[in-house]
Amino acid sequence: MPKDHLNTVFKGALILSISSLVAKILSAVYRIPLQNMVGNTGFYVYQQIYPLYGIGMTFALNGFPNFISKLVAEQPDETSKSLIARRAFHILSGLSLVVFFGLQLGATWIAAHMGDVNLAPIISAVAWMFVFMPWLATGRGYYQGKFLMGPTAVSQLIEQVVRVAIIIMAAYFSVRLGWDNYRMGTWAMSSAPLAAICSSLIFTAFGLRYLLAPAPAPTHPLPSYRKLTKRFVIEGGTLCLVAAVVILLQLVDSFTVMRGLMHQGQLPEVAKALKGVYDRGQPLVQLGLVVATAFSATLLPALTDALAKRQPIEFKRQTQAMVHVSLALSMAATVGLVALMPQINRLLFGSLEGTTALRIYIISILFAALITTYTSVLQSLNEYTAMIIGIIAGLATKVLANYIFVVHYGINGASAVTVLSLAVMFAVMWLGSPEDLQQVLLESGYLIKLLALSAVMGIVVILSCHQITALVGPILANTRGMAGIITVIGVLIGVLVFVAGAVYARLFTIREWLVLPYGKRLIKAVAKGKEHHS
Repeated sequence: MPKDHLNTVFKGALILSISSLVAKILSAVYRIPLQNMVGNTGFYVYQQIYPLYGIGMTFALNGFPNFISKLVAEQPDETSKSLIARRAFHILSGLSLVVFFGLQLGATWIAAHMGDVNLAPIISAVAWMFVFMPWLATGRGYYQGKFLMGPTAVSQLIEQVVRVAIIIMAAYFSVRLGWDNYRMGTWAMSSAPLAAICSSLIFTAFGLRYLLAPAPAPTHPLPSYRKLTKRFVIEGGTLCLVAAVVILLQLVDSFTVMRGLMHQGQLPEVAKALKGVYDRGQPLVQLGLVVATAFSATLLPALTDALAKRQPIEFKRQTQAMVHVSLALSMAATVGLVALMPQINRLLFGSLEGTTALRIYIISILFAALITTYTSVLQSLNEYTAMIIGIIAGLATKVLANYIFVVHYGINGASAVTVLSLAVMFAVMWLGSPEDLQQVLLESGYLIKLLALSAVMGIVVILSCHQITALVGPILANTRGMAGIITVIGVLIGVLVFVAGAVYARLFTIREWLVLPYGKRLIKAVAKGKEHHS
């Protein structure tokens, strides 16, 4: 790969990574004020339908654009690139219309199987987003296939900013004007098609030139619509499945948690509120995953470069760094959130309801981060079998066990099955991956060191929080402001303990420290300290 071209790829990957990071933070953070404004039941109404939006945006943002970019990159000239994009647009248009009419005509049936027929108008509102999916996915995929990540990054940010603004406005007017929760939910979910329209405007010139204008004569043979559709289903479908793992588990929750709670004997209004409490875990897991995967993602271009240059030793080193950093950050985030959950629950959501369920749910961060990291490596190796089997096994676990666990253990059971499902997914992927990739987790006693260090950190944070609570008294400790102070102190203590322990135990190599923020400064500080003592 020429150096100039490689630099373009790296810069494009960096732009897309930054925009994705900002979009993920926005996607996680807005749900906290939303829950505070509309309460547990209002949050339940929104979260019940959110997975349908999430799946649609995964198709439009990650899965199909990545596949289309591969199709475009395979073509030998500009005419062939534009023609393959046009065919992809036609196939996606057919698929999106099927989904759109399916959701519109089946809205009442879907809502009834979710246990709440009042959700039907919200399902109809979010369905309109699928009309714009082909335009977005094809535009993003075309430019990514030419290694131009700017249009995708800008459209991604526009989509999130517009959607979040509309959702918060809907919640505000709901409180001010006294709307019921379902009217608020319908307006909030109308943000999906409106945001899709705004982000689609980025691709107006592309669409008018390459998708809607008369097609030029082909310069090279193109795959038939039949072969292309087959590739869309198999290759594109796999990429979509990988990108939508966590959202698909949430979709299973939408169909089983509410019904399971009612079968347990809860009144409908109580069941809705409990589901809203359970859904508090989703933004927390999203934020944890942003922290756990953001820095490891910076190693992806180096991983691609090592593969392109056929450097297996360098590839293994980069893979090890990526897995170690992702696992350490996800473990630290998980243990820290579990230790601080009572204070975080009080601070962000105003009550201690569901603290146990949230503590269980938070463990999802650990396995979801590992799944994200391993799928990145397996995709770069074109190893899809273990991924597909792992995802199917995990989803089957969730589908088969969720309702039963909810009936017996309530929202604690739903949290436990989510963690179990992700654990099954990762176990299958890990066992099905090449031996070198399996050994990355087991080398140099890394896992034992990390587990011991995380346990020490968790114990120190919990004891510190108990000590502060004892000093200020239970009444003051239960206020939102004091919960915030205890949380900040707990985070600082946790970070100091973890970093000091990681240095002392030599948890990371120098390469791995350099990936982390301020890692270079820390290495210099430790080196100076050794010189001073010697």
